[in-house]
Amino acid sequence: MSDINLVVVADILGIIAFALSGFLIGVRNKLDLLGIIIAASITALGGGVVRDAILNRTPFAFTEYYPAITVLSTITVAFVFRLYRSEQLERKRLFVISDTIGLVAFSITGALLAMDAGFNFFGVTILSFLTAVGGGVIRDTMINQVPSVLITDFYGSIALIVAILLLITNKLWGVHTIEVTSIAIFAIALRLLAYYKQWHLPKLSSDF
Repeated sequence: MSDINLVVVADILGIIAFALSGFLIGVRNKLDLLGIIIAASITALGGGVVRDAILNRTPFAFTEYYPAITVLSTITVAFVFRLYRSEQLERKRLFVISDTIGLVAFSITGALLAMDAGFNFFGVTILSFLTAVGGGVIRDTMINQVPSVLITDFYGSIALIVAILLLITNKLWGVHTIEVTSIAIFAIALRLLAYYKQWHLPKLSSDF
C-alpha cells in the first residue's frame, strides 16, 4: 500500500457518509432526536464493529475518535435538514450519494483489512460485504423494516464487485492509492447508475 493509510481515509469518509444516510432514514421514520442519533451511529459504526470482531481486534469505535466524528456530522445534518419534510428525504440526491459513498468506502476497508489478514477470496468478499452493509442491516432491523440490502437495486452487489476488483488489482500489481481511488470512483458511478436506471437483480416468483 502507499504511504497514505487508505483504511483510515476510507473509514472516515464512510462514517461521515453513513452517519448522514442514517440520519435521513431516522427522520423519514419519524424517530425522536435520540432515535435519530442512534440510527445514524449504528449505520456509521455497526459495519466496522462487525468487521473488527471478525478480525479478532478491539472495535475501532471503542478506542478511536470516530464516534465523535459521527455525532458531530449527525448534529450538523440535523441543522441543515431541519426544514425538510421527512417523507421526501430518502429520495433526495443527498441520501443516495451519501449512502453510496458509505457503501463503497466500507467495502474498501473491509476488503483491504481482510487481505492484510491473509483471508482467502471468500473471506475477503464476505468481510467487504459485511463491513459495507452491517450497520444498515442492524439499523433496519431495529426500526422493523426489511434490510435494504435484501431488496434494493444492485446495492449489496457493489460491495462484492469492489472486493473482487481489489483482489485482482492486488494480484496484478499491488494496491496503492491510485488503484483504490479508481476502483472507488468506478463503484460509486456504477451504484449511482444502477439507482437512476433502476437496475435490479432477478427476483423469484412467489407462486408456488
